[in-house]
Amino acid sequence: MPDTGSTEHRHTNRLAGETSPYLLQHAHNPVDWYPWGPEALARAKLLDRPIFLSIGYAACHWCHVMERESFEDEATAAVLNERFVAIKVDREERPDLDQLYMGAVQALTGGGGWPMSVFLTPEGRPFYGGTYFPDSPRHGLPSFRQVLEGVSTAFRTDRANVEEAGGRLVGALVEQARLPAGHEAPAPDLLDTAVKLIDRGFDTPTGGWGSAPKFPQPMTIDFLLDRAAATDDPRPLAIARRALDVMAAGGIHDQLGGGFHRYATDARWLVPHFEQMLYDNAQLARVYLRAWAITGDAAYRGVGRGVLDMIVRELLTSDGAFAASLDADTNGVEGATFVWDAAEIREVLGDAAPMFSTAYGVTDGGNWEGHTILSRIRTDREVAEQYGVTAADVRADLASARARLLEVRGQRPQPARDDKALAAWNGLAIGALATGARLLDLLGDEGDREAAARYLEAATAAARGITGGLLDGTGRLGRSWKDGRASGQGILEDYAVLGEGLLALYEAGHDERWFSAARQLADQILARFIDPDGGFFDTASDHEQLIARPKDIQDNATPSGNAVATLLLLRLAALTGEGRYRTEAERAIRTVTAYATRHPTAFARWLSAIDFSLAAVPEIAIVGAFDDPATRALLAEAARFTGSPSVIAVSATPGDSVVPLLEARTAMNGRPTAYVCRGFACRLPVTDPEALAGQLRETVAAL
Repeated sequence: MPDTGSTEHRHTNRLAGETSPYLLQHAHNPVDWYPWGPEALARAKLLDRPIFLSIGYAACHWCHVMERESFEDEATAAVLNERFVAIKVDREERPDLDQLYMGAVQALTGGGGWPMSVFLTPEGRPFYGGTYFPDSPRHGLPSFRQVLEGVSTAFRTDRANVEEAGGRLVGALVEQARLPAGHEAPAPDLLDTAVKLIDRGFDTPTGGWGSAPKFPQPMTIDFLLDRAAATDDPRPLAIARRALDVMAAGGIHDQLGGGFHRYATDARWLVPHFEQMLYDNAQLARVYLRAWAITGDAAYRGVGRGVLDMIVRELLTSDGAFAASLDADTNGVEGATFVWDAAEIREVLGDAAPMFSTAYGVTDGGNWEGHTILSRIRTDREVAEQYGVTAADVRADLASARARLLEVRGQRPQPARDDKALAAWNGLAIGALATGARLLDLLGDEGDREAAARYLEAATAAARGITGGLLDGTGRLGRSWKDGRASGQGILEDYAVLGEGLLALYEAGHDERWFSAARQLADQILARFIDPDGGFFDTASDHEQLIARPKDIQDNATPSGNAVATLLLLRLAALTGEGRYRTEAERAIRTVTAYATRHPTAFARWLSAIDFSLAAVPEIAIVGAFDDPATRALLAEAARFTGSPSVIAVSATPGDSVVPLLEARTAMNGRPTAYVCRGFACRLPVTDPEALAGQLRETVAAL
């Protein structure tokens, strides 16, 4: 990857003025790159040239390979500059463009991925595309130069067919963006059917869903945790625990640093693709801590805390927000920072090396390309039996060894970091930190409570940074923030996911400004994103006009913006009593019921929304001073039901609250008091934690 700060580069192109680290990586290519915008599109029309659109992201390994092979090559750059208008896009800054043109590549080739290479007419209509093209023909792929020559010739000599192909493809994309909307309300047995299908597709021997490559599925696990808490069926929790256990033990989990890599290239979770994404880690931290709250298994608490610690340690930016990702490569070598040799382990740990090597699979031959990817292959008990010590001794010794190895690893060259702070991804991080802070503070020990305070502080700082930098006075939200500059228009997922994160922050810290900010974002969704046929478009009504208005209803690596918007509206309906929120949420659900029934792992966030909608969830209002032990005892009982959908509002002075659920609530006899409501009916207020627990048990049993 080029050093964009070097003075030795002979070239500087228009990307030098951008903030995206991915675009800046290409700012000194000999390619005459443009960022996406009116200048580039006007240039293509003026010169009547096809557009070469290259879409990728900073942590993408094959994006770096294609750059080194082709975009840094003078001869290849000369062809691009002479015959095309070359546009470079960071998919994380412009997911709307990425979604549209990925749909085109998938329609053309049957597959997709990054780097994405798409050829467009001067009007922006795609007519040919693919992903990575090598610098010479291999693996059944033509060279990139051959592709450029072929596309250029076709555009010059067969223009009519090129234009016709582009028109047909745009028509298909428009239809794809408007999937047939259903109008079927979900039946009560839909959730049980979804669990059966998820169970049927589960790979019990190795854990997870599908074969290699294997991706974490935090949204599916989250839904299973919902069902585990709401029903007597043992299957959802068993599936969730198996998935959580194998990922935690595998090489996809950074056993020293605590975070998770993007995915496993094998079926056993051993060999990861080494990039670390904020969105993966935020979602996984949340589900591990929820699993701890439901099961009491301290191992899940340890994993969840480790992930949150990694986010704060490795991804915190100077603005208090969180960076997008860590690269897969270090100095051009994938995974170089993370793998070990047995000799290194012995040198660092000395007498402690044998026990550590036994626990984490360290061998002289290694388990990947002559090196060892650390994975937990033996339990504390198994190691204790082998070495004749107690399991507690093993835990202490391994913790000390991990800390020492992490310290040494920190002295190695580190992967590059993509420092831009994205609104939606920060919303996931804020939500994870806030949820973790709430659960650890109320259900944990003294050490957990100290960690909870740090996490709440980090979540609050991120919320201040993102809303301060990206939210303007009209309620409009930007997409990306870096070095004091906002860029891009927020899309649906930004409004929805940030809104969900801010609601979680309100529930954790009881600061009502975050409730108000979340409600403001939801109101923007209703004002600017609604599809008249139900659900929501991904771009606002005043967004840049593209060849089609995208509407993605399926979960991907991040949850569907439509699904999260629906959940946000349902939560606000419960907190405010406003019917407009629930009306639009239920309309959205009806459009996807059939899809969610047939493809539950692809619509898991929708299933959580459907669960929330069907359940008429408990609404818990607590009146009492936040630092009063009696208030905390009531909150702790509410937290124990974190597996089932609910909303919680707390205030010491409900008469001054902006949260309608707290209206007219009073403390009984001056004591902290809890009110449990469901479906427009409320139980008698209680001051005793056991009485609250009883009401919640009865309420959940009735769901």
